[in-house]
Amino acid sequence: MNNSSHSNQFHHYLKQLVGKWQTSGEPFRPELEVEAKHIIKWKQENHIDSLWEKPPLMVTATLDDGWGLGMKLIHLYADVVGLRINDLGLRISPENIIETCRSQKPDLLGLTVLQRSSEPALEKIRLNIPQNTKIVAGGAIFQTDSTLANRIGIDFVAENLSRFLTHLLDC
Repeated sequence: MNNSSHSNQFHHYLKQLVGKWQTSGEPFRPELEVEAKHIIKWKQENHIDSLWEKPPLMVTATLDDGWGLGMKLIHLYADVVGLRINDLGLRISPENIIETCRSQKPDLLGLTVLQRSSEPALEKIRLNIPQNTKIVAGGAIFQTDSTLANRIGIDFVAENLSRFLTHLLDC
């Protein structure tokens, strides 16, 4: 069970950390990994499992990314904040994502989308997953097409780790 004082301290610390990143720029990946391990250790020492009493479930997948480097960082910081994660993997078909979302009814669907050719798959997913499942997406396509998220019905575009964490902290 979470200690309320420590939980509030945890939330405040993360808000400050993200604010610092947004002001001065996110550190490079190795520094982000070290910071995450430090936070996870502190959470364990203070018996904090999650930012939430009932942690949300997030299903993650990439549609057209065979490397998943960004997704690995998202998973690491999902662990930091205490999300429950079901990682479907890389280059997952829309049908597999839809089936998983229908059966597990996650709170969030985290997607990486890199290529314009994935737009029909993204639209198919949005139209066929439970309405209560919010899509949090990132990837190059959202940087090159600023209207895509609105056209498809993406709930939140996480351009970087700071934006992803800000979104979670504000939920």
